[in-house]
Amino acid sequence: MTEQPGGLRLRCEQGPVGGRAAAAGADAVVVVDVLSFTTTVSVAVDRGIAVHPYPWPAGGGADDGAAAYARRHDAVLAVRRRDARPGDVTLSPAGMRAADGVARVVLPSPNGATLAHDLGRGAPVLLAASLRNATAVARWLAARLDDGATVAVVAAGERWPDGSLRPAVEDLWGAGAVLGTLLRLTGADASPEVRAAVAAHAAVAGHEAAALAACVTGRELAAGGWHEDVRIAAEADASDAVPVLRAGAFVDARSLR
Repeated sequence: MTEQPGGLRLRCEQGPVGGRAAAAGADAVVVVDVLSFTTTVSVAVDRGIAVHPYPWPAGGGADDGAAAYARRHDAVLAVRRRDARPGDVTLSPAGMRAADGVARVVLPSPNGATLAHDLGRGAPVLLAASLRNATAVARWLAARLDDGATVAVVAAGERWPDGSLRPAVEDLWGAGAVLGTLLRLTGADASPEVRAAVAAHAAVAGHEAAALAACVTGRELAAGGWHEDVRIAAEADASDAVPVLRAGAFVDARSLR
């Protein structure tokens, strides 16, 4: 990674391998998984619910210790959308918005949660951003990081059936929303990768709902009956929540001293 002169050093990469490379030596790392992990985290934190990211079971099989992990943290374990019964918590932002009596949740997902769990072990500061809270996250970072600090923004992406990375345009939009605000607030020089993400977001700004509904992941969710999750993901800057990882859980940075 090359250092960007004049203020913050900004990095942007995609997927777990790119994320680990970008996060190496960074002062703060931002994970973006618009459909749906980080959107769900923003909804949860809006409601005062702490979210423990948990890696997706290898091969998509058994919970691989998630239930025991949830018990240790006195948390509710989220289930897969397709397995949910009334009252269950899932990766669904709409379901999280309707959850009742939940204070802590363990939230596995194959992309955003797995990436956050991985990067959270080494990042000095780990944040979760989506289109719902991109500006809030960028402002929080700009106000707290000294000139010369490094921020890595990682678009989580999706997976092809063979397990390889499927770059997800919605995550690039979310990354660009964070980076665009950071550029405006700090005046930092930007790499072509950062500028590409910012340009991608600018192309959909103001009509996020239509863009999310038309992208591959949005169509997949809609086909499964989760139109409302896509709609919530398009609530651009509706949230001032700044989810930061503390003791293994995302909580609102504004509540911390």
